[in-house]
This record gives sequence, structure tokens and C-alpha cells, in this order.
Amino acid sequence: MLSEGDPVPDVKLAGMNGQLISPTDFRGQKLVIYFYPKDDTSGCTREAQDFSALAAEFEKTGTWIFGVSKDDAKKHQKFTDKYDLKVPLATDPDGSVCDAFGTWIEKSMYGRKYMGIERATFLIGADGTIERVWRNVKVPGHAQDVLEAARGLKVRGS
Repeated sequence: MLSEGDPVPDVKLAGMNGQLISPTDFRGQKLVIYFYPKDDTSGCTREAQDFSALAAEFEKTGTWIFGVSKDDAKKHQKFTDKYDLKVPLATDPDGSVCDAFGTWIEKSMYGRKYMGIERATFLIGADGTIERVWRNVKVPGHAQDVLEAARGLKVRGS
């Protein structure tokens, strides 16, 4: 499980356009990666809308953002279009990125145990080090908390 101070894993995600994205591509810049269980569900929709509403503020701090789930690119595109999301989404179809970040966990609902994505957010500094980790995220106010943390980090050269 990744912790603050760890280097960001060199993993590959597929963007909605099929382009491969790696957190290491953002060296020299700040990056927020948030993991969420499923497109177009109430909590995940609210979280994506909250990050989208603050996208311009994140940009002012020199921070890139993207959301990650196991949903495919087609589903991400429908989700983005339906809610006019401003934050890019990436897909982790085989779960390898969730594994690398420690977000593929055992969950329980109504006494039934199953594996799923933990709602978690990682703020990565310009040097590729994980600066902050939020696990078991509660959506209300979360995007604002992440923005405040991003404002406190310097971009390389600033």
C-alpha cells in the first residue's frame, strides 16, 4: 500500500482516446489521481462534478487531475458527456493500477464481501513523490480539501 513519501508507481492507464498515460509523464508538475468505483453512480458522479467544478482552480496551481476506474473508455465518454465533466478519466481494465496504488480492496455490503475499488485520492508532487493520500474518501468537501493541499505544494522551478 502506497504512503506519503513513496515514489509514484510507473504504471500505464488508458485514456478515453486510447492514449496511454503514466503518472511519471507528469514529472515537474503536480498531479492528482483519484480512484472511484463506477461511472454514473451517485457518489462517483458527485465526486467527478466537484473536481470538474474546481478544474480551473487546480490548473492555476499547476496541478493536473484525472479520475480512474475500471470502466471502459466508451462508458467514461458517456459519463463525461452526460455531466459535462472537465476532468479526464482513465481506465484500468485489468486492475493493475489499482493494485499498484493499493485501491483494489475487499469491501462489504449487507454482509456480502466482494472486491472493489476503494475511493482514494493521491496528490503527487513535481518530483514524483506521493505528497498526500486520502483513503476511504467521503465525497462532500473532498475536492476542495485536495485543492487546498495542492495549493500548498510548489511546482518545480517555482
